[in-house]
Amino acid sequence: MTISKFNQEGYYDPTPYEALKKKYLPLVYIASPFSGDMERNTKKTQGYCRFAISKGYIPLAPHLHYPQFLNDEDPEERELGLHFALILLGKCEELWVFDRVSKGMAEEIAKAKRRNMPIRYFDFKCEEVTE
Repeated sequence: MTISKFNQEGYYDPTPYEALKKKYLPLVYIASPFSGDMERNTKKTQGYCRFAISKGYIPLAPHLHYPQFLNDEDPEERELGLHFALILLGKCEELWVFDRVSKGMAEEIAKAKRRNMPIRYFDFKCEEVTE
């Protein structure tokens, strides 16, 4: 299929051209530890997101987003953030699990398994491992 800036009648029509020349990138959910050393875990998760981008995916890491305005130390707010994250998990094509599995990550994995979602496991060096 040839992509052109002109329609079948020969008129300039850049909108389909711009839409079709962009490559599809699948959305992948990034699960990694957050609690504990949150500063260190945030940096690691940012690296995992960069890794996903380098592999041609759009990373979604809710545990980097929700702590910006929800208090992870407050059990009710933490539960709310996890609830939101599980909803977003359903929008993704795959779940990527990094490093050790925390309690919150175990819930994400269980939800992905119930949905028959592909799950990939990686160590902290972004090397894929078997479950």
